[in-house]
Amino acid sequence: MSKRHWDESDIRIRPNRKGTRPRTKDRPSHDDAEFGMVVTKDRGRWGVVLDGREEPIVTMRAREMGRTAVEVGDRVGLVGDTSGREGTLARIVKLEERTSVLRRTADDTDPFERIVVANADQLLIVTAVADPPPRSGFVERALIAAFVGNVHPILCLTKSDLTDPAPFAAEFEDLDVTVVYAGVDDPVDELRDMLEGKVTALVGHSGVGKSTLVNRLVPDAHRETGVVSGVGKGRHTSTQSVALRLPGGGWIVDTPGIRSFGLAHVDADTVIGVFEDLAAAVENCPRGCTHLGPPADPECALDNFDPDTASARRRDAVRKLLEALSSNNEWEM
Repeated sequence: MSKRHWDESDIRIRPNRKGTRPRTKDRPSHDDAEFGMVVTKDRGRWGVVLDGREEPIVTMRAREMGRTAVEVGDRVGLVGDTSGREGTLARIVKLEERTSVLRRTADDTDPFERIVVANADQLLIVTAVADPPPRSGFVERALIAAFVGNVHPILCLTKSDLTDPAPFAAEFEDLDVTVVYAGVDDPVDELRDMLEGKVTALVGHSGVGKSTLVNRLVPDAHRETGVVSGVGKGRHTSTQSVALRLPGGGWIVDTPGIRSFGLAHVDADTVIGVFEDLAAAVENCPRGCTHLGPPADPECALDNFDPDTASARRRDAVRKLLEALSSNNEWEM
């Protein structure tokens, strides 16, 4: 039997079924991306108003973004078809660094933080002074979220035609919180001036008149309004956060009515750190001090302030916030 000789014609090269495109970790720079603000978020689609435009366009998150969270208020870069024509879908490929983040958790045991609004300048905490009665615990928790999230808080009291709002407003005067009244007989010119040119998030329990207030500030918003039920809980009239352009410039972000404001991601030292005078004082506190004062903390350095000073009054007000942070008694509806 003769021995077979092999040459190159006998060799078969199998085609690369996965294609010949080389794998790379490089990603396109998207230098041509157009930027705008996220104004709606709903089931994998985001509405974005591009800079210099009036109407939002529908977008999706690009695959290269992975599971990067994109929230209402975010500044994002888009590529693809940004014409906004019906049936088009641009892609979110960039997320600018946030200037502020307003967060909450479902409750104080939930480790999962939910971003309420990104890049807000202000937080408008809307609460009624009657029907339903005000809950100071909710307001205190919302204030904590604003302070630690680098957002300026404003307390807006509605239904002031039903009772005098001054006693409730006085509970927060030592925190230097701006308070405005927005009852049906109160003009909203002062409030409108505060919001102009800024991004302002609204939070509040259902039934406190939040949607009614939005409709007064943005006449063409047509936000659904509801009445308070017989058991004292409002009907949820907003189901998704949406940013609405104010007639005089700026944005107001109407968030869904919520019944709880969990702060599992916040501790006492974080709250104290917002106030320079208090933060400097607690450096002299013993290890493990909760800063709540006697009898829990008989050696708390916050007790060394002269009782007639603004720092002492601020300490007392902040301790109320810390009590709200450690208690679940008053913050749910």
